[in-house]
Amino acid sequence: MKIAVTGATGFIGTHVLKELESHPVEIIAVTRDPKRLPESVNVHHAVSLDIANPGPDCYEKLGLPDVLIHLAWDGLPNYKSLHHFETELPLQFRFLQSLIDSGLSSLFVAGTCFEYGMQSGPLSADMLPRPSNPYGFAKDALRQQLQFLKATTPFNLTWARLFYLYGEGQSSASLYPKLKEAVLRGDKVFNMSGGEQLRDYLPVEEVAKRIVNLSIDGTLSKVVNISSGKPISVRNLVEQWLAEHHWKIELNLGYYPYPDYEPMAFWGVDQQVDISSSRRVR
Repeated sequence: MKIAVTGATGFIGTHVLKELESHPVEIIAVTRDPKRLPESVNVHHAVSLDIANPGPDCYEKLGLPDVLIHLAWDGLPNYKSLHHFETELPLQFRFLQSLIDSGLSSLFVAGTCFEYGMQSGPLSADMLPRPSNPYGFAKDALRQQLQFLKATTPFNLTWARLFYLYGEGQSSASLYPKLKEAVLRGDKVFNMSGGEQLRDYLPVEEVAKRIVNLSIDGTLSKVVNISSGKPISVRNLVEQWLAEHHWKIELNLGYYPYPDYEPMAFWGVDQQVDISSSRRVR
């Protein structure tokens, strides 16, 4: 089995490549700059490709993979930018449609919990999406476009809504790297929000494992949450990280306001929903 991964040099992509190494598959890393691939990652082929301008015979250039794990998406972490639906959405669909029209039979796409919008509490995959920012809107629109495409060109589609994740290699603007950097600098205080918001977090290694397993088991087109199913306050999570790593720093709670693009309390329900019938399968 050949598996291609777009966004291969990104935070999630590098961990997905590492996880794929433990499976008997041929790994194709797709990135604009193969030189950015970590030396610790072993792939069979590295393909230089910009999905905004993939060129003709794109599927052949990727090596005719059996499965595409599609993680690439530009414009983050600015969730409110109109770029997501003005620019990113149409080029993403054109790229994926060209692969499917050329023969790609199985597609995994990373969605987002922001597709649920400002809905609070436990969020299940069979809930009606209500995106409230441009990023969530564009992702949900891409899912709908791909489901319409399935009606004319059959292929397997796994749409996985990612919740929050953390780990090595994450953007320096994220909570975990910021905390680690402050500790290593010797800061006495770490500024953060009040920390009472409830979120759903998983380590990136676990997210990568689930992505790979879902991609290899392409027996059913589905929408799925990749989440822990266990809400945790951001304050408790940070305190957990401090205890786990034996870090010493004082938390300055309430320094930053709570984000206005997400509700105070939401988490994922770990389930899968059959796209063709909207039936829960797990």
